[in-house]
Amino acid sequence: HVQFVESGGGLVQPGGSLRLSCLTSGLSLDYYAIAWFRQAPGKEREGVSCISTYDGTTYYADSVKGRFTISRDSAKKLVYLRMDSLEPEDTAVYYCAVNLIRNVCVAPIRNYEYDYWGQGTQVTVSS
Repeated sequence: HVQFVESGGGLVQPGGSLRLSCLTSGLSLDYYAIAWFRQAPGKEREGVSCISTYDGTTYYADSVKGRFTISRDSAKKLVYLRMDSLEPEDTAVYYCAVNLIRNVCVAPIRNYEYDYWGQGTQVTVSS
């Protein structure tokens, strides 16, 4: 069955970096769009970045553009989110999920198109 497991979160100071990993199982990474989402306390889940393993295109929300980088390693079934210049506003639980409607990234990321959410990994940016 399809399963996603996120890891790599933690506590980091403002301006610091983290790399999140999304380990996938039960599907090939060559035909799907995979996205990273985040949810801060009291806020709705927000799509921050997407990568289409079908055509290689990527998308970033304006709030993370220029600071976050999404990538994949299809052989290892991993999707990464490199986060640089972290800000307190980036504090949230981060999730990955697969788009069941289309295999390319579209803007904005629509939560309802995605499924097979992992358990999430907590990212806290604080001094």
